[in-house]
Parts: sequence; structure tokens; C-alpha cells
Amino acid sequence: MKRFVPFLLAILALAAPGPGRAETGSWVKSGPVEARLVASVQGVGDLATIPLGLEVRLEPGWKTYWRTPGDAGFAPRLDWSGSRNLKGTELIYPAPHRFTVLGFETAGYDAEVLFPIAATPAEPGKALDLALKAEVLVCSTICVPETVALSLSIPEGPAVPGPSANGIARAQALVPGDGRASGLTVTAVRGQGAALEVEVTARDPMVAPDVFVETEPPVTFAAPKSQFLDGDRRVILRMDATDPPPGLDLAGRAMTLTVVDGNRSVETPATAAAGLGGGAGRAPAGLLAMLGVALLGGLILNLMPCVLPVLSLKLLSIVQHGGRAPAAVRAGFLASAAGILTSFMILAAVLVAVKAGGGMVGWGIQFQQPLFLVFMVVLVTLFAANLWGLFELPLPRAIADRMGGTEGDGPEGQRLGGQFATGAFATLLATPCSAPFLGTAVGFALAGGVLEVFAIFAALGVGLALPYLLIAAFPGAARLLPRPGRWMVGLRRVLGGALALTALWLLSVLVVQVGEVAALAVAVLMGGLVAALWLGRRLAESARWAGAG
Repeated sequence: MKRFVPFLLAILALAAPGPGRAETGSWVKSGPVEARLVASVQGVGDLATIPLGLEVRLEPGWKTYWRTPGDAGFAPRLDWSGSRNLKGTELIYPAPHRFTVLGFETAGYDAEVLFPIAATPAEPGKALDLALKAEVLVCSTICVPETVALSLSIPEGPAVPGPSANGIARAQALVPGDGRASGLTVTAVRGQGAALEVEVTARDPMVAPDVFVETEPPVTFAAPKSQFLDGDRRVILRMDATDPPPGLDLAGRAMTLTVVDGNRSVETPATAAAGLGGGAGRAPAGLLAMLGVALLGGLILNLMPCVLPVLSLKLLSIVQHGGRAPAAVRAGFLASAAGILTSFMILAAVLVAVKAGGGMVGWGIQFQQPLFLVFMVVLVTLFAANLWGLFELPLPRAIADRMGGTEGDGPEGQRLGGQFATGAFATLLATPCSAPFLGTAVGFALAGGVLEVFAIFAALGVGLALPYLLIAAFPGAARLLPRPGRWMVGLRRVLGGALALTALWLLSVLVVQVGEVAALAVAVLMGGLVAALWLGRRLAESARWAGAG
């Protein structure tokens, strides 16, 4: 037995963490919250500041708070007194979310959050033994303070990246900066009484901007009403204090503003100028004028790269069958228009429900969901491959019937059902698009009540459906289209290319949501799918030629 002792000791020595390696801290659970400490590096090296992270997970339905929690709650309270070789720490807060419940406005996080921490050793180069007692307030239908005791040791040795380095870097990227990376800029702040207006500009169109105000003495504000301008690249956020003290006048008040739009954010100090610029929720010419703006914005959407291929496919399906009877053409285009209008009403109802629940709403908000983006990339890629002739299996009739080759087949009910789905698909592709007048109309709707939301979205739907309605009104115009011929093969390839470009654009949106690596993986999978379909098509053709020979 003695002869095996040196061998066992050698195995244990290899398995044990060596110098310069730090493991992540263990998860500690307390009620609906669990937390742990993590480090970006496996050794302290000679770093003057060591990047750490406090990782918090919450059970579904629970939330915790930002540094300025709002009407209720408190920020995390950290006690590092049990640590060794620790001079000090700084807890850094990622951009928060807004929670509006029963009239209370709070800011914080749900599901999970990683707080970056900058730790300063008392003696750089020496091992750092961290002991943290963290008290966090978590709320659902009730609020409960929970305390967790966490620990983490970072030994002496090279400060090479550890397994948590990427997670901490992602959390640091969510910390509001000066706007150079996010492209957001606060261009004006105006105050009058208990009302505040914040004007923000952006490099790329904004979707669901929000603003959090910190000032002394503290003032809590309701969720802002948004007025979108300049193709959604400029927005005016107007908000009112929820419980203003007597005589409150925000003009001249110094404050810190944190503007958040999806994963983009900016933090800036500001002093409110006197007077308001006109009110985010009011249109100069009233609801009727804004309905006209919405109608025009919806019409222009048809010319955007994400929607134009759908209308082109619809016209192609008519040409493909050499023209059809006027009554059939009228019924088909009316069904597509009905699909557009129904989809816009469903979208309006969802936005009203989310807004009533205190969530952030905006045009194209579902395109902030990575899984939805991946679904759209797959769907559009399959449409493109079908147009290129890489496969002939029909796509699900509820989604793709009559979108490029079956306009004349099947019972009338199935034909109209497929054409209705064509309109719904056009709406689905339209929601991430920005068009002139669109942001102004949507901002007006979301700043108003339920009536304004449904009226504006109905006008947007009519605008998007207008080409379909015009052809339905004058079905004989379809006979002016060229007759079927070899030119259609080239047209199908061009339209397939347009859809492929749409897929690439969706991938660029996915990059913003999940990063380049994950988006590249989706792109490679889609490229592999197209290549496999092409190879399968070539092999099938070779087999047919061999059989014919």
C-alpha cells in the first residue's frame, strides 16, 4: 500500500488548484434569492484594482432594486468587514428596468443580475480573501429582506482571465456610460413645476426609451410619455412627479439622468432649464392629423426593405398563374389586407396590456427578444431558399401558403387563409422597420390612452394595406402585369436575394442583443442549411438524369 502513496499524492497535487487559479464562489440561497461572488481573474497579479462580480438570481416573479429604488425598496447593502487584504470596493450598477405596480414606481432587476465590483487590495500582489455579508431586498406580492454570506479567495499569481471574465465583461457593458458606445445623447432637459422633459438623440432608431432621474432631495417620477421624431432617432420623454412636495419647481434643479433603450444606456449630469417644449403626448393638430401621419407612415412601410419583398411575392403569385379572374384577385388581396389589419389590432391590444401592466412598450419591442429574432431569421431564410428553388416541400400553409407558387391550388377557403397569412407575415416583418412619420405616430399613440393606441395602429394598418386595397378596388390592373415566362426565374432569384438581405439585417439586430459570437453561430447554421438544401437539390437532379439515361 505504501508504494501507492506517492502516486496518490501526485494525482491530488495535479487535481488541486495551483497558484494563480481562483474558483468562483459557491451559490448561497436565502428564500427566493441566491447569490455568489465571482472574479474576472484567477490570480491577483500586480493589479491595483481587481474586477469582481456579485451574481444574483431570483425566483420567477421576484425583483430587487437599483441604487435609487424609487417609491419603495432599498439598494443592496454590502458588508466586507470580514475580508483580508481588502482596502475598499465599489459596487457598480447595470442599467435598471422600470416596475410600475399599483401606482408605485420602482427601478431594479428581475430574473438575474450581475453587479460588477471594483475591489482594491490593501497590498497589491498579495492573496485576497473576500468575505461578504450582502443584504438585498426582494419583492413580489410582498417584500422580504434577505441576507447571504458569501466568500471568495483569489490567490497570488498571474492575473489570467478566469471562467467568469466574459460574464463580468458583459455586465460592465450594461453599465450606463457617457454615450459614446451606445450612441445615445441627452440634448436638452427642461423643467416646469412638477413636470420634466428630457430630449434624447441616438445614432440608431430608438424602440422603448426610458429615463431614471436622481436628484436631491429625491423626487419620484411616473413612467415617461414618449414622442418620437426624426425617424425615431430623436425622442422627447415627458414625465410628472408622482408625489411632489408643495411648491416643487424642477427648473434649475441639478440631477443625474440615466436613459435606457433596450441594451443601450447613457448616464449624464444635467440641470433642468426653465419651461417645457410642448409636451410629449400632445399632437399640434390633434388626433385627426396624427391619423393622417400614421396612414402615410404605414404606406411608406411598403417601400422599406423588410416589407417590399412580401408585396413583391404577392404580385409574383398573380403573375405565376397568368393572371386570374378579377373576383379571385379582389378576394385574395382583401384577405391579405384583412391579415394586416387584424395583426395590427392584435399588436395594439398587446401593447395596451403591457403598458397597463407597467412594462416598457414601443414599436418593434418583440425584436429585443433573441429567440424571436432567431425564429424570424430561420423563417426568412427558408422563404429565400424556396424562391431559389432549393426545395419544393411546401412551408406550413398557415404561414406560407400562396407565397410564391400555389396561388391557384386548393379550395377557396384554404387559398384565402393563406393570403390572410401573407398579410400577417407582412406585418410581422414591418414591426422592426423605421419609416418617415412612423415614430411620430407610434409615440403619439403610446403617450395617450387605449383609444389613441387602437386608432393610430388601425391607421398604420390601413396604410400598410393600402396597395392591397387598391388592387382589390381595381383588380383589372393585375392583367397589366407581364405574362409568365423565363424572366420569372430571374425575378424569383432577385426576390430570394432580397429576403436573404432581410435575414442579414435581422442578424445585425441579433448581434446587438446577444453578441457577435452567438449571432455568427446562427448565421453559420443558416448558411449550412442553405448549402445542404443546394447540395440535396443537385444530388436529386443528378439522380433524375441518371435514371433518365
